[in-house]
Amino acid sequence: MAARIEPALVALRLPPGPAFVDRMEQAWERGDAVLPLDHRLPAPALRRLLSALRPAALVEADGRTRLPEAVPAPPGTALVVATSGSSGEPKGVLLSHAALRASARAGARRLASGPGDRWLCCLPLGHVAGIQVLVRSALLGTPAVMHPRFDPDTVAGQRGVSLVSLVPPMLSRLLDAGADLGRFRRILLGGAPAPRSLLRRAAAAGATVVTSYGLTETCGGCVYDGRPLDGVKVSLADDGRVHVAGPVLMSGYRGASGADDGVAIRDGWLRTADVGRWLPDGRLRVLGRLDDVIVTGGENVVAAEVEDLLTDHPGVAQVAVLGRPDPRWGQRVVAFCVPAADPPPTLEALRRHVIRRAGAHLAPRELVVVDRLPTTGPGKVDRPALRALPDPPPPAHARDAPGGGGVQVSRRGGRRG
Repeated sequence: MAARIEPALVALRLPPGPAFVDRMEQAWERGDAVLPLDHRLPAPALRRLLSALRPAALVEADGRTRLPEAVPAPPGTALVVATSGSSGEPKGVLLSHAALRASARAGARRLASGPGDRWLCCLPLGHVAGIQVLVRSALLGTPAVMHPRFDPDTVAGQRGVSLVSLVPPMLSRLLDAGADLGRFRRILLGGAPAPRSLLRRAAAAGATVVTSYGLTETCGGCVYDGRPLDGVKVSLADDGRVHVAGPVLMSGYRGASGADDGVAIRDGWLRTADVGRWLPDGRLRVLGRLDDVIVTGGENVVAAEVEDLLTDHPGVAQVAVLGRPDPRWGQRVVAFCVPAADPPPTLEALRRHVIRRAGAHLAPRELVVVDRLPTTGPGKVDRPALRALPDPPPPAHARDAPGGGGVQVSRRGGRRG
């Protein structure tokens, strides 16, 4: 019998738990690659992913199904992690065993993890952050404690763990629940920029938080607390675009052709779609996506900077910011706000709050009050869904200066992604 040259791709659609870990390890021992899927994935979305990524088999709780027209994975591939980007077309990020190990080892060194540590996994396993908890646990030789879904009360009551990986909304809910976060030796926080107000709350509650920045294409977090992991290099282009190099990079894409939202590898460097800047102490601060930069009145405004300022307002529970076409300013800064209480803050109050701290050009000119922000992956706001909300009539500006007025928009219902 001829030796198999390329591994098969096996899709796992199982709830988090020992069965998932066993099937993943069995696939890797056979030399196969794994396509991890959320076990709650609706049937239409599942069919779309399987059609685009062409695995050889689908493993579910009730058995294994062979699939037609399978395409092998490149040798050395450990994971194919599904992503769609803003195009909406499913594709898979190819991550090698070597890249996953390099990421897990560098992260373990930075967290100073070792014997006696144990990870809690409460992130979805369809995303690289969840899988990386399992990889880090394998390096420690101690199985992760796995929760089928995130529940603040269950996490707060969990004993015997010292490390946990969260996204900002999870940390916020734990703080709201009054959880004792000081018993975690480290909380690795990633998936989306963490508002400074959230980090201050966590520190006041006794939590030791390590923020991480990364992409699926970098095996997840590759910059901890603004400093690249060992072996990782980061550079900024003239426009602030973040470039990453090192052993943690993906091998390529599978499925839809072309790069994902401008993300591509050239000459060993991954050109991301994110924009950042260097802080005076040499740390990297990632401001947001390059396509979330709003050009208003000739000024470049990074949406994440405005969000960071607005979350410091006591009347704001959550906020997302984007730009909308404006006949006078080119684009206007729009804040989609989940209020902390009724009545919600006014546009004028939020503008004063931002102007006092950072200047008029960052102040929102439109406020949309929503019940919740739509989300896609863990911790990620579904900005296309926000953009799909119908535009109100153009605002009647109070004055022509950059500090001029805007428009207040009545409450609109959000939706979960």
